[in-house]
Amino acid sequence: MAAPSSEPRKRGFLGDIITLLRPFWPMTLLSTLVGTLGGLATAWLLASINRALHEPDGFTGTLALQFLGLCALSIAGSAVAGIGNSVAGQKIIACLRRDVAARILATPIDVLERHKSHKLLAILNGDIGTVSAFTFNFAGYAVSFATVVASLFYLFVISPLACAIVVLSFSVGTGLALWRRQIWRSDYREVRATEDVLQKQYRTITEGARELQLNHDRRRHVHETLLAGAADRIADIKIVAMRRFWLFDSVSEAIFFLTVAVLLSTRAWTGLSASAVSGAVLVLLYVRGPLEQTLQALPAMSSAEISMQRVADLTAELPRDNGQESATDAPEFRNAISLQDAVYAFHKPDNMPDGMEGFVLGPLNLTIRKGETLFIVGENGSGKTTLVKLLLGLYAPTSGHLLLDGEPVTADSVSGYRQLFSSVFSDYFLFDDLVAPSPQDLEIARHWLERLEIGHKVKVVDGKFSTIDLSTGQKKRLALVQAFLDHRPIMMLDEWAADQDPTFRKIFYTEILPELKALGRTLIVVSHDDRYFDCADTVIGLKAGKIIDVKATPQTACLAS
Repeated sequence: MAAPSSEPRKRGFLGDIITLLRPFWPMTLLSTLVGTLGGLATAWLLASINRALHEPDGFTGTLALQFLGLCALSIAGSAVAGIGNSVAGQKIIACLRRDVAARILATPIDVLERHKSHKLLAILNGDIGTVSAFTFNFAGYAVSFATVVASLFYLFVISPLACAIVVLSFSVGTGLALWRRQIWRSDYREVRATEDVLQKQYRTITEGARELQLNHDRRRHVHETLLAGAADRIADIKIVAMRRFWLFDSVSEAIFFLTVAVLLSTRAWTGLSASAVSGAVLVLLYVRGPLEQTLQALPAMSSAEISMQRVADLTAELPRDNGQESATDAPEFRNAISLQDAVYAFHKPDNMPDGMEGFVLGPLNLTIRKGETLFIVGENGSGKTTLVKLLLGLYAPTSGHLLLDGEPVTADSVSGYRQLFSSVFSDYFLFDDLVAPSPQDLEIARHWLERLEIGHKVKVVDGKFSTIDLSTGQKKRLALVQAFLDHRPIMMLDEWAADQDPTFRKIFYTEILPELKALGRTLIVVSHDDRYFDCADTVIGLKAGKIIDVKATPQTACLAS
């Protein structure tokens, strides 16, 4: 059963952006074209203003109508471009988030476990937003660029010399912006790497809050060294970047004023006409904003490029969801599930010392028959949870086979095979709602809430549990209700009784498990409770990844206990 293949990374940044925009190209193209038309109208408007300044008749009625029309066209172009790209930008970020989430859901568990959750969250929350911000402003950059080009063309028409002076000024500013972009690329890569560390520490202070409050030394270490160190490093990098930005901005502003001074002071020997000088000054005054916005696209492009690379690197490692995961129905479970010479070998971590190898489970041969209650026992680290994930199809055997009724479970059939199981892992996730519950499901939920002695605390209201703010043991009981409502023929319970009080632990083994078995469930139970091993049909013992013991037990002994 091979893992789904991932896609090779081939496209560059522009190719990625075009791919993102492709589903929305009509809207993006229309917004960009209308915005560009607005930019051209702005340049024409500057020409009209300059003309009015030097017309003997002043601001005539014809010029007034032209002025109003061009103003309306410029404003409408900016508005349409802004609205259109706001819509496209939000749709793009929604599509990216859905795609990455779908890939995560379609990824084999062992691959997903090698990715750190804080890095996944940083990409979902941070990098996708950065890419979206660039695509959101894409038309604005195009409009600004069109305004600058059209204004320079108008200036070239009235005076090539004045145009050359302004172009030289703009070239110096553009060169500074390109230099700033190169420096920012390096800074931003370090910022993103440090933000991953910061996300990790956020998880530490939220998920480890109890432990941190009980240990002041570790609390100070996490807060003052790890978290504060990452936050301060990000701040330091951005402070330097902002200082550099404002320094470059001041230099650009000085170049702007110097250019105006050159145009005015050299008029006597350059022979520039008054209309040429005023036109050049108008272009400088108005185009400065669009030019800055165009140049700001460079650092924004660098940030988006790095973020897009991180998104693309992640998606290249994760398989595309082809709909098979959600569309495949569970096959019929007739006789048994089996492992045949099955081996699962963990990847050796990069930080593992030389001479040490990753954990290996197997080779294992095991058969679980329909309706059987199987207990899996063994010391911590013996491979119990790994075996369970292998049986549930969450791990693909490195070698050997997983069989359903004698037929191998393949990469194509494993998604449907998994639908045979409901589970409560030791590190389970508790959902607070029911999926499309029927009236019968609601009645079953109420029954099991009472049966598990939490009906006085939890009700089903509008298809949701009224609360999941319960004790650890009670949450596990609620998770069992969820598992039962999945209506799957096989239930897996991973150390379910570990968090129960002694009285209810006995109820679980001697009453609830037999009830589930009587309802036709096949049960796979991971347990350390040797007192109740006789409640299983079969008990297998694991040690260092190998089955060392298999026992058949009489059910009557369980009922007697």
